[in-house]
Amino acid sequence: MALIAILSDFGQTEYVGILRGVIQRLAPGTTVTDLYNEVRPQSIREGAWVLYTAYRYFPEDTIFLCVVDPGVGSDRQALAIRTRRYFFVGPDNGLLFPAVTEDGLKEAVQLPIPPDAAPTFHARDVFAPAAARLAAGTPMNELGPSAEIKARLRFHKKGREGEIVRVDRFGNIITNLPHIGKDSYHVIVEGYRRTLPFVRTYAEAPRGRLFVTEGSAGTLEISLRNRSAWSVMDVPLGSKITIE
Repeated sequence: MALIAILSDFGQTEYVGILRGVIQRLAPGTTVTDLYNEVRPQSIREGAWVLYTAYRYFPEDTIFLCVVDPGVGSDRQALAIRTRRYFFVGPDNGLLFPAVTEDGLKEAVQLPIPPDAAPTFHARDVFAPAAARLAAGTPMNELGPSAEIKARLRFHKKGREGEIVRVDRFGNIITNLPHIGKDSYHVIVEGYRRTLPFVRTYAEAPRGRLFVTEGSAGTLEISLRNRSAWSVMDVPLGSKITIE
């Protein structure tokens, strides 16, 4: 049996438990783990970034069951995808695209929507059953007809202008811009303009002062030692940001 990893914006609700129940009913004994269920509600871009920076740390053939789906019940496609090393199941709204593209798309199929599927809970009635069938060994071509990905989400990056892709639970403001070996950076975002020092670790950072560090994803983050940088800057997720 393969491993199924759940990514969602369901938080600490019964919805995640229901997904686990569906999987165990259809594919008993399947190992299910959580990648992350605290994506901000309806934040496709944040979910896409979490998936993009995390999937590669899982065993090959992991099935990622991904549900951040503000368009649930609409005409957006429901997809199952096989890449070079993994499987992804979820809505065709950009959520899967960065990870799938990086790992190398091999095959995509469109999942049919059962007539009795709840229009507000495709996670339970469409995506979880598809993930369970994959875990049980069902071939991709038996899940649905061949499809093409329509929603192609890309994170903005032009020179040293990128975007704020995530704010984590510690209040670190995460960007998609790489560190280029500087001791300080000039930050421009939402009218905020300031030169901030680069600090290698949180422990080395000055107290009470914003700084820039390189996060575990290999990109720059704006942080505040033992506090939330976001509570000080309060910039919207998805904002364009220049760090030069």
